Amino acid sequence: MYEELYRKGETTGEAAERLRELIRVLRSENGCPWDREQTYESLRRDMIEEAYEAVDAIDRQNLDNLEEELGDVVLQVAMHSAIGEERGDFDFASVMNRVTDKMIHRHPHVFKAEDVKKSENTVFTVDNVLEKWENTKRKEHGENTTTQSMRKIPKNFPALIRAEKVQKKAAKVGFDWDDVEGAFQKIGEEAGELLEAYRNGDQVNMQEEIGDLLFAVVNAARFLKVDPEESLNHTSDKFIRRFGYVEDQAIKAGTRPEEMTLEAMDKLWDEAKKLEK
Repeated sequence: MYEELYRKGETTGEAAERLRELIRVLRSENGCPWDREQTYESLRRDMIEEAYEAVDAIDRQNLDNLEEELGDVVLQVAMHSAIGEERGDFDFASVMNRVTDKMIHRHPHVFKAEDVKKSENTVFTVDNVLEKWENTKRKEHGENTTTQSMRKIPKNFPALIRAEKVQKKAAKVGFDWDDVEGAFQKIGEEAGELLEAYRNGDQVNMQEEIGDLLFAVVNAARFLKVDPEESLNHTSDKFIRRFGYVEDQAIKAGTRPEEMTLEAMDKLWDEAKKLEK
């Protein structure tokens, strides 16, 4: 039974069709109860998690795991496409054709004959290609203002990434500091306002000022060409590594962090920092 599903596809087309058939079987009456009940909404979190796991494999340079995680991302695409086909919304072929059409349209300097001819004596850089990409994207989405473009940045992006994208769109129309010094001054200003809110015991304002401070820090990172998301993750990793040293040393001494004074833990923390230099 289902012998054809055990045969690996020898071509890209055969492999894609094998996956589509697998999902059709899983969502059929005699398939898997869990797969049958999935919807766009129920798979939302899985889509996010699979994309993050693929990125994690890239960061760890684990190519075997990357191959596996990319498969999980494709599975999500195929599952959503199967649901779309069942509902009459779209199917796997229309999804693939749509993204291909979009890429052709956004690369006129490669695919559009008159633009290719014009570009023969033009040296394209990453910057001007990205500018053309953004202009084409805005036209496709019917965005006539920068604000419209900002509002279409998904709210479920990681907050630091979303903030950076918002700032970049504002900067493109000149709404930006002259240099990073202005961004640094803003950080100091927002930190002061947060401290004032704390001293006033204003919980609502503290939440707002925390957001303003983070937004200002992202602005400085953007000027310095530092990825704020990567920077914060790097610091979290560093904290875990150093805390691990504190905990290990405490256990070796026959105790645990929760039984130590803050002063004793700080001493071990400083040791951990010195060992990393």
